[in-house]
This record gives sequence, structure tokens and C-alpha cells, in this order.
Amino acid sequence: MNSSTFVSESITQTPPIVWTIAGSDSGGGAGIQADVLTMQDLSCHGCSVITTLTAQNSVSVSLVETVSESMLLAQFSSLLADLPPVAIKIGLLASQAQVDILAGCLAQMRATQMMVPFVVLDPVMVASSGAHFNPIDLDFSPLIGLIDLLTPNQHELKRLCSQYALAQYCDVDNKVAQQQQMICDAKLLSDTFKCNVLAKGGDAQWQQQYAIDVYVSKSVKGASITHSNAVFMLSSQRIATTNNHGSGCTLSSAIACFIAHEFVIHDAIVLAKAYVNKGLTLGVSLGQGPGVLARTGWPDDLGMMPSIKLVSSEHLADDSCKQAAPNGFKSLHQPLGIYPVVADIDMLKQLLKAGCKTVQYRAKLAINIDTDDSHVLQGLTLEANIIEAIKLGREYHAQLFINDHWPLAIKHGAFGVHLGQEDMATADLTAIAAAGMALGLSSHSYFEALLAHQCSPSYIALGHIFATTTKQMPSAPQGLSKLKRYASLFARHYPTVAIGGIDLSNLALIADTGVGDAAVVRAVTTADDPAKAYRTLHHKWLQLTRPLPKANLSQEGV
Repeated sequence: MNSSTFVSESITQTPPIVWTIAGSDSGGGAGIQADVLTMQDLSCHGCSVITTLTAQNSVSVSLVETVSESMLLAQFSSLLADLPPVAIKIGLLASQAQVDILAGCLAQMRATQMMVPFVVLDPVMVASSGAHFNPIDLDFSPLIGLIDLLTPNQHELKRLCSQYALAQYCDVDNKVAQQQQMICDAKLLSDTFKCNVLAKGGDAQWQQQYAIDVYVSKSVKGASITHSNAVFMLSSQRIATTNNHGSGCTLSSAIACFIAHEFVIHDAIVLAKAYVNKGLTLGVSLGQGPGVLARTGWPDDLGMMPSIKLVSSEHLADDSCKQAAPNGFKSLHQPLGIYPVVADIDMLKQLLKAGCKTVQYRAKLAINIDTDDSHVLQGLTLEANIIEAIKLGREYHAQLFINDHWPLAIKHGAFGVHLGQEDMATADLTAIAAAGMALGLSSHSYFEALLAHQCSPSYIALGHIFATTTKQMPSAPQGLSKLKRYASLFARHYPTVAIGGIDLSNLALIADTGVGDAAVVRAVTTADDPAKAYRTLHHKWLQLTRPLPKANLSQEGV
């Protein structure tokens, strides 16, 4: 799919408004100019508050002039009165007075505006050419509690930690020690500023062939509880190029754009990383110095996405999905099609008799006995139901997936197992692969789908698309526009299945997104005749996604 055509279909009908508060780069590679180009490329309306005018080209910065305090305030106030932002990216601030004024403006905005924008601070200190924009280090502490994400590079991370007496020095010749120090510094900075931190590793040459960022997340509304208040390492192959002018500006403004399109911060960061990676790969040289990043539209290249590793409390990266060899899970024998998820053995049998060839048994503890041995009896009933479900799956030659209970699925030889994100992190994926089973994984965001991708599963479930009452979800309904984005990234690499609130009334809309197949729960389980409901959904899905070829009326004799 052509990303340039895809990006024109904005996530929202009206482009969200994103501000950039930064310096002007007369060379057009960084600062305000790079930000506005990025915002336009990612279907946002960019507004600017210029803090500084610079006379620069690709080689050097010859003059820096700070705008007056009255002009800074006038720009902010004028925009706020008519074009309030969904997100704000802050770049170069040229004086302590500007930091203090901006802190006051943001505090007032939070106090008086119904909508509080997401604020990204990219603490620009030095130009790519090496020129210093400020003779002294600025004190950013007035912004504590007013920003949501801080994005320092290695140089800025060290200076900020030193400034706030957070620095702890390590052996500069020890790569492991430096990585642990980077993680420690990012966590300390996150605690100090009470916000998320993305410490960038692009300028950390000790990382060698990989560029590794450290992402420290606070509590994130709409994200899995296992991914909140956590630390991650985001790594990408280092791109050998000198066309990197403005990469930091582009990253922070891209994050603001993805936030404005209502993606959670985890998603915004990995999308922005992919956007910058593609921009660096296709960057162009225009002058005698470093060139600029290409603007490549909405990320739809899985190869540009970073790999994600959870960092343990000991500052060690935990890559649990690599315990299973890539492509070690059984492949699907046939498309999932309409994929019912049921918790009742009798209903499971009805669906299999009706011709259903892929089904998930979401086993529940079926009895409630008030005795000291109730947990034993419940376990026996659970196992008995799983045994019966697997037996029925074999009898009807169906792809039967057991939800969550992977040890019992292995023990009794199920076709496959389906896991959520929390179970994915703790399950023995090596044992599942060794048992020759298929693996399906749930996801509720780009970030979670990328974690699933790193496990090389048999399919990836994308949801929940519409509101659902079948289980409590930490995330908001993803909707059709996001599903289309997810499908464009993953459907070329994996069988994909949408789930969540899907029924006959919206099945055509699901098919239009390009997702591979559709899982259904209430559309079957609450029907008067589940078998009939399944057949109706199945035939409709075939009509929508696998239409019969039309007769060629141009042939002679027809």
C-alpha cells in the first residue's frame, strides 16, 4: 500500500492542531521548519511560536537572536485564543526568561482550558554543527509538572543529570556499565520532572551498530498495566548517514502528532522512531554539511519499527519472546475466517457441527462449590472441559485454540493456544513451540502488536475495535481508522484478526480495513441459534473478502 495515499486519510476528519514552540532554522533542516514539515506530513495542522531566529545553513550557525518577551507572549496568546492545541512540542528555548514565561503560560492553560494538551519537551542545547545556543545551562525545573515527555539525547541527558545533581559516573570503557548508567539517569530524570522520559541513543557511539533509546514510562491511561511505570529499551539498526540534521526535532514533533491522533504515548514513540528511521534512510544532502531527513508519510514499514525490550529492576533487558525460535509456532492450516470465541462446550459443539473450522475455547471455571476442596474440583472441571474441547476440535478437524491455559493445552495436545499480553510475558513460549502448537496473541495498540510480532506468532489479534462488555479493557475502543493502520503494517506479514464488538451490522466496515479475518463473541454467544448466527456471519464474510470472480464478458462467443 502506498503510504502517501494512506496518509491523506487522516485519523480524524479535521486535522488536529499541534503547536511547535522552538527556534527558526533558516536552513530549513531543523527547528520550526522541520516541525511544521513533519506536522503537515502526518496530517496535523501545525502552528508555531518562534522563540529564536537563527542565521544558519548546513555547515554552521552564524547568528542567534532571541525574540522579545512580549513577542513570545503575543504569539502564545494569539494562538490560544483561536487555535488551541491537542499537543505541543517545545524545542529551543533561548533564555531563562523564556523558560519562566512558558511555564507560566502552560500553568495558566492547564488552569483555564477544558482540554489540557500533551506537552513534549526536547531540551535543545547544542546545534548539529556543534554551536551552543545558550552561554549558560537553563534551569527547566519551572516546567516540572507541566510536561508529559522529556526527550534528551546523550549529551543533554548528562548535562541535565549533572545540573540537578543526579549524575553518577561509570566506567566509560564498559558498554554494559554505560547502558546501565543511561537507564539509571533516565529514571532519575523521570522522577525529578515527574514525567515520561525518552533518552535517545543516536549520539551514543558506544552503542556501536545499534541506536538504543531508553523509554521510562509513568502511568499511561489506555495502556496495559504491565506496560505502565516500566522501563523499555527501544533499539534500531544504526543508519549510516550524514543526512541527519533535525532528527531530534523531527522525532519530538512526530511524537506530538501521533498523540494528537489519539494514540497512547507508547504507540506515539514507536511510530515516531519508525518515522525518523525511514526519514534517515531516505534523507537527502542539499548543502555542504549534513543533509535533511525525508518526509515519508505514515509509517507502514515493519522493518523500520524498533525492537522493544522490558528492562528489569536490575537494569537488565528482558526479551522473553526470544525464548521461542522465530517461526517456531505451527502455521494456520487455513484462514481464520469468522473466528468465534466461546466459553460453553455445548455451544462449541454446535458451531463445529455447523462447519466452523477455527474456534477459540475461552475456558471458565464452571462450578462454584463452597467447600475447602472447591479449588481442586474447579481445576478438575476446567481440565475436563479443555480435554472435551480438544477432543471435539480433532473430531471435526478444526483449528481449536485454548485461551490462556497453555499448560493444559500442551498436556492434551490442542491445535493452538491464544494468549493476552500479560500471559505472553509469563508463558513458556519455548514449550508451546516445542509441542508443535500454533500461537495467537492479543494486542490493543501498535506497541503491543510489535511485542507480539517479536514472538513470531501464528496470528495477531487486533482489538478491541468497538465497545465490548465481554471483559474489562484498559484501552479505549480502537475504531476502524486505527484498525486500518494496524492492518496496513502487519497484514502483509501475519494473519490478522479483528476482535471486539463485531457483528453482522459492522462486518462490512471491518472487511474494508484490510484486516485478514474477524473474531466474534456476543454475535454468536447471545444469538437464539448460535449455529445459524455463525453460518450467516461466515457466508457474509466470504462475500465481502473472497468474492467469486466475475465472468469475462469480453470473451468471444459470450
